[in-house]
Amino acid sequence: MNRYNATGHEAEDQPGTEPGVLRNLLGLTSIQDIEDAEAELLNDLYIHVLPQPCDTLTFADIQRWHRQWLGKLYQWAGQLRTVNMSKGDFHFAAADQLPRLVSTFELDFLSQLADLNTWPEDAVIRYLAQSHVEFILIHPFREGNGRVSRLLLDIMALQAGYQPLDYRLWEEHKNFYFRAIQAGVSGDYQYVERLVRDVLTQEQI
Repeated sequence: MNRYNATGHEAEDQPGTEPGVLRNLLGLTSIQDIEDAEAELLNDLYIHVLPQPCDTLTFADIQRWHRQWLGKLYQWAGQLRTVNMSKGDFHFAAADQLPRLVSTFELDFLSQLADLNTWPEDAVIRYLAQSHVEFILIHPFREGNGRVSRLLLDIMALQAGYQPLDYRLWEEHKNFYFRAIQAGVSGDYQYVERLVRDVLTQEQI
C-alpha cells in the first residue's frame, strides 16, 4: 500500500496489520480493505465535485476535497503533510517548504483557471502538463496525491472545454510517466506535455 518512504506520526502503521497499512480511523487491517475504502470514497468525491462548474479554485478547495475523500480514514486528511517523503532515491518537496510552494502553485496555476476556455490548444496542453508536474513534485499530502492531481486535472480540462482525461495510457507507461515527472524538477515539461497531448488527441478522434 505505502509506496513511499516517510517518517513521523503520519507514517505510522495500523497496529496488528499487514506492513504498509497506515493507521486509520476505521481500524482496517488489510491493504485490500484500505484500497477498497479509498476507491469507494474517491468515487463519491468525483460524483460530488466533478459535475459542478468550476472556474475559480484556491488551494484550500483542494485541501477540502482531500478531507472529503479521506477524512473518514485518516486524521490528517486535508492537511499539508508534516513529514518528508521520497520514492526510491527521488525526494519530493521538503515538508517545511509546502506553505510557500502551495501559495506559488495557487498564484501560477489556480488563478488562471477562469481563462482556460479562451486559450488555444497548445497553451492548454502546456498549462495542464506544467500544473500536473508541479503538483506532483510538491506532493502536498501524506497519501492520495496522484489521485487528487488527476481530479484537479480533469476539472482544469473541463474548464478548458475538453472531457476528463483517460489515464489508461499513463498507467500503461508508468516508468515513462515517473521519469517525465522527474524531468520537471529542471523545468523540462515536454514529456508530460506529450502524455497530455496524446490523451487529448485520442479523445477528439
